[in-house]
Amino acid sequence: MNTSKRSNCPIACSLDIFGDKWSLLIIRDIHYSNKHRFEEFLQSKEGISTNILTDRLKKLESIAIIIKTKYSSHENRMNYLLTEKGKKIIPIIESMIEWGLENIEGTEI
Repeated sequence: MNTSKRSNCPIACSLDIFGDKWSLLIIRDIHYSNKHRFEEFLQSKEGISTNILTDRLKKLESIAIIIKTKYSSHENRMNYLLTEKGKKIIPIIESMIEWGLENIEGTEI
């Protein structure tokens, strides 16, 4: 992962990690939908492509938001779990859910 920063602003630095349209949805799926495997993330209604999913999983792992562990003897079968650092993002997601439900017509959980 590129470690250069645009600035030392905590908002800018956080957006460098979560500013894309997929990373928070992957974290959402792990926490709220109990999805932990590559193929499970692909089933989410937003329709992430395999190459983007691979990239985002690697990025989130490289910055210790998620960890991957084997779930079978096959070397490519991995579970993805939130780290303690990753779990600290959940209140942000919960605030976004609350805001969306209150301010964007037609949203639902």
